[in-house]
Amino acid sequence: MLVVVDTNVLVSALLNPYGTPASILGLILDEKLSVCFDSRILREYEDVLMRPKFNFDRSEVAAILEFIKEFGQPTIAGAPEIKTVHHDDLPFIQVAVSAKARYLITGNLNHFPKKIDTTSVLSPKMFIDGYSGAIE
Repeated sequence: MLVVVDTNVLVSALLNPYGTPASILGLILDEKLSVCFDSRILREYEDVLMRPKFNFDRSEVAAILEFIKEFGQPTIAGAPEIKTVHHDDLPFIQVAVSAKARYLITGNLNHFPKKIDTTSVLSPKMFIDGYSGAIE
């Protein structure tokens, strides 16, 4: 299943290995979800996850990023005319539309429309709650 994962979901997954975002990261690492990305998204993942304030294990972050690069879905993003609350969110929308991702998973639902083209925007909890049944 193709998904776009907002950076805040990965941050939350690494901050709390027992939370819902960590379950999403687990599905990614189990290859049940394929993360759609472009160079801008990868750069943001790396920039944010390597921030000293988080103090994440650099080798763990590097391994996650390498996994996403190897098993994810690289995407050449078009430029849909969709307004966002934050300009930094635009790459996630553009990749979701271009890759025809089924879901964009974010902790910031208020930054995105509920649906973008064929992509539904869900919180991590909404995604996991539906994953075992209707989403699959």
